[in-house]
Amino acid sequence: MKKLYKPTFPKNGLTLIELTVVISIILVMLSTVLISVTAYRDWQEGIEAGETLKGVYQAQRLFLADNPTTNVGTITNADIIPYLPDSFGGVMPTVTGLDGVVYAITVNVSPPIITGYTDPSGSTDDGQWDAGK
Repeated sequence: MKKLYKPTFPKNGLTLIELTVVISIILVMLSTVLISVTAYRDWQEGIEAGETLKGVYQAQRLFLADNPTTNVGTITNADIIPYLPDSFGGVMPTVTGLDGVVYAITVNVSPPIITGYTDPSGSTDDGQWDAGK
């Protein structure tokens, strides 16, 4: 009796289940990295806004040191601009919120505040957007 030819398949390949598991693990790791990067960007933008606010606060304090009889409620942006750090380029800085809206900084209160926006952390003493703390 003649034997029929029976093809043999190599045993060193990946099964569909193994491939699916590896792809799933890669996707989970990738999504974790993307979530972390987004949270880091939000945190970094908050830090930059806080630094901007602190720079304006320092300029306000320098102006008041040079003009001790001036009432804080009468200070304008034009009064503060000459006292701003050089990194602001001689213009009154603004802050962009996480919602993409550009907010102005109010200088006629001490410490200065970001008009129309509250501290994203909800805390008044975490040092993020708290210029006077």
